[in-house]
Amino acid sequence: MGACAQRSRPNSRPARRRPISTTPPTPTRGAAVRARSPSRLPRGLTSCGSSASATPKLKLLLLTGGPGLSHSYLEVMDRCLPGEGVEYYHYDQLETGESDRPNDPDLWTLARYVDEVDQVRKAIGGDKSNFCLLGHSWGGMLAMEYALAHQDQMKCLVISNMMASIPAYNAYAKKTLEPKMDPTVLRQILTMEATGKTEQPQYMQLLIPNWYEQHILRRPAAEWPEPVLRAAENMNRKFYVAMQGPSEMGASGRLVNWDRFNDLKRITIPALVISGKYDTMDPVYMAAMAKQLPHGELAATNGGHMDMYDDQPTFFAKLTAFLRKFR
Repeated sequence: MGACAQRSRPNSRPARRRPISTTPPTPTRGAAVRARSPSRLPRGLTSCGSSASATPKLKLLLLTGGPGLSHSYLEVMDRCLPGEGVEYYHYDQLETGESDRPNDPDLWTLARYVDEVDQVRKAIGGDKSNFCLLGHSWGGMLAMEYALAHQDQMKCLVISNMMASIPAYNAYAKKTLEPKMDPTVLRQILTMEATGKTEQPQYMQLLIPNWYEQHILRRPAAEWPEPVLRAAENMNRKFYVAMQGPSEMGASGRLVNWDRFNDLKRITIPALVISGKYDTMDPVYMAAMAKQLPHGELAATNGGHMDMYDDQPTFFAKLTAFLRKFR
């Protein structure tokens, strides 16, 4: 683990934070900001805390993955970012974590979530002079969509572990990753998917050691950090399945045809693309994304989909080096 990671115990849970204010109090370097409920955040959303320097030049909004995961697994950012002079914000998207869960599929659209992010940006005082998005997985997709719609309000962008095409993501799973699996296990998984048995316990019992421990977080599940387990336990499964499909072994939900690779050249702000060598996201494709972005750069790690945990030194060294350019 990197030096910054050693400042906190791996399984310690930070104190619960109340929502941030639309007019945050004067922050203290490295301290969590706690304030009143925001009046301008989208109704039903919870912004779960922030940490800031005394004179922040960068407001970093963290977008979680899933879709359906809460902010808790990104609490790993609390180990390294407080010392970087960056004001950063956790928040739970609608249908996740501590935010409202209306269970309304009509709200589960990329356009609505882009609008939600824009409302949060306004609430925290983000604009072209200071606003940056870091999106992981589904959050990376959302960050790309947001940048395509509102880069005039952004200073920089971080796309973490998310390909710009679901068809390309599925092709990588089918052609490269699935053939490396035990064929007997793969047949069992595919049969369960074909027969609609993906909610049976055996489905994830097969996937965890054969897919998730190989490509998502590369350590035995019994050793996964507490924030990751907490996010998984609190996941909005119905939302996840509708958008992604039943698991991380490819996508089959509403997002199945999403493809923005050719549009990346329209994103002209500085952008960092973080890839993992063992991720479900093709590292060669991720490198091509960095080249497609006019001011893109690649941060390649030796981790999986959650390389902020399984290759923490590389992940945070490259992330903080990028963010320091804008402080």
